[in-house]
Amino acid sequence: MRAVVQRVSGAQVVADGEIVGEIGAGLCILLGVARDDGQEEAERLAGRVARLRIFENEAGRFDRSLLDTGGQVLVVSQFTLIADAKRQRGTRPDFSSAAPREHAEPIYERFCEVLDKLGVPVQRGVFGARMAVELVNDGPVTIVLDVGSDPST
Repeated sequence: MRAVVQRVSGAQVVADGEIVGEIGAGLCILLGVARDDGQEEAERLAGRVARLRIFENEAGRFDRSLLDTGGQVLVVSQFTLIADAKRQRGTRPDFSSAAPREHAEPIYERFCEVLDKLGVPVQRGVFGARMAVELVNDGPVTIVLDVGSDPST
């Protein structure tokens, strides 16, 4: 699994002309699920996101997490994060490592459920839909997290 985590002062996702998810201060997470990913990876990555210390303390140091700040998350599925653009001849990315919808959607949902159970308010995009994501990146702070089936990641 791969997550692009952006610290935001606000974010929203629009599908079919309607706002389907909206948050204030917190994290906007673009989430990609690979074919090898399962529930365990979703749980591990959600825990890492909830505890990721990228919010500033009183001294201006990154020392606070979503759990410390009470921040919200907006989670948007994005299979293109799993693209391989290195091995491909030409310029078209290879998406064959991305999980098909029937495999990816339950893992995406599990990721969101774990965050919610940890006490993080979760808003979602619409899985598999064409969406417009609007956000104000605070900092800017953007972190890429990878969690694979290898337990060392």
